[in-house]
Amino acid sequence: MTISLAQLRRCSAAIDIGAARTRVYVKHQGLVVDEPTVAAINTRSGALLAVGAQAEVMDGRTPDYIRVVRPVSNGTIVDIDMAQRLLRTLVGDRLRKSWRRRPAMRAAVCLPYGSEPLAQRAAVETLTGLGARRVELVDTLVAAAVGSGLPVEQPEATMIVVCGAGTTQVAVLSLGSIVSAETVPVGGNAIDHAVVQHLRLHHELMLAGQAVRPLQMILSGGDGVTPGSTEVHGRDVISGMARSVHVDTERVRDAITTPLTSILDGIGAVLRRCPPDLVADLGERGIVLAGGSALIPGLEPMIHQATNMPVHTADHPDTCAVMGLGAMIEGKVQPLHLDPMDP
Repeated sequence: MTISLAQLRRCSAAIDIGAARTRVYVKHQGLVVDEPTVAAINTRSGALLAVGAQAEVMDGRTPDYIRVVRPVSNGTIVDIDMAQRLLRTLVGDRLRKSWRRRPAMRAAVCLPYGSEPLAQRAAVETLTGLGARRVELVDTLVAAAVGSGLPVEQPEATMIVVCGAGTTQVAVLSLGSIVSAETVPVGGNAIDHAVVQHLRLHHELMLAGQAVRPLQMILSGGDGVTPGSTEVHGRDVISGMARSVHVDTERVRDAITTPLTSILDGIGAVLRRCPPDLVADLGERGIVLAGGSALIPGLEPMIHQATNMPVHTADHPDTCAVMGLGAMIEGKVQPLHLDPMDP
């Protein structure tokens, strides 16, 4: 993974290819792409029909010859060719032409902590196929911490919990580096699955995949009030007919608590491996939540109750990683210089 800010300043684009969304930050232009990492293809001809939000709407509503695919799983590119076609379409002709005029175009990309060499190679090959001459790899944890406004370059402990769609990454950082980190295979998709299974087992209702997130917003009290029950529409498991039921929100909260306990175990493992001085710093500074799934209902109070530490959610948790990586390529992050004292 890249640790040199001087190399990152030579990059002209910062890219975060996540399992749920793909975001592209262009130097001196800002965030130019923020779309779902989804593509729809015609299996008969192999033609790309739609990408991003247009393809996501088609999920579960297509005939047999149209397939909706997700080329990224758990933060790792599993289909290089489809990822290239997806990025090529999302970036657009105008931006690609400006990149082509720069023969030494460099790009920086976020990767999950502890990525395997095969996953790193897949990310490099995907971006070199778009015209990048050099690809710098950066830990998502470091980029998200910078994007959250944490002073990662100082000799103070900062703890970041990045909640993604497939995984949750936990880390304690100091002096711009990761002191201790852990990856938990639980994310927003696992929470969605818990909600779907609860409705299937207790209400005999099959819930549409795109209806899970609105239900989670109701559970989190996004409008300021959490109702005691809410009406949910879906398909009856037995008859196959359309049906609506009133769901007790507290019982759904209990259903999603089980997978959330894995995140608490990951946080505890990271804290146990940290020096006591850094843990003492965290008692005052607290824990910051980032990532697209940071607003999962009940996550913030659950972490606070388990750790007795202040827990805060970043202002824009979904874009913390790409904005932090963008700040690094813009030269807005200054490292703490530690000159050797030996003569």
